[in-house]
Amino acid sequence: MANRLKLVWLVLSTLAGGVLAQTPNNDPTRPPAGMTAGTPEAVALTGPVLQSVMIPKKGKPVAVISGQQVRLGQAYGDSHLVKLTEREAVLDGPGGIERLLLTPGIEKTNITTKTSIKTTPAAKRVQSGGMP
Repeated sequence: MANRLKLVWLVLSTLAGGVLAQTPNNDPTRPPAGMTAGTPEAVALTGPVLQSVMIPKKGKPVAVISGQQVRLGQAYGDSHLVKLTEREAVLDGPGGIERLLLTPGIEKTNITTKTSIKTTPAAKRVQSGGMP
């Protein structure tokens, strides 16, 4: 009887492990939906996609747009890359200005706090070059 229970437990745990292995994984390093073929959430992407931005200290900045390297000022299809920052590429073409975001759906918000900096007499002496 104990052997049967062990066998049933082994079979059930093996089946449960297989089910757990098939659950989708929220991996932050996965490419966006539609970038890889064969994924269930693959959808047809419309328009260009900004994949990477490289801004060297010397030379022209480069954007990787839908797998193609485009230098600042170069053409991408009918459009030209007119502006490039670490978060976006701006294309100017016959349809007007098009902004491609590196992380679409994520907006950056700046947090500002108002703090009053109180200066102690010792800090004032140090700033003025006096003896502390």
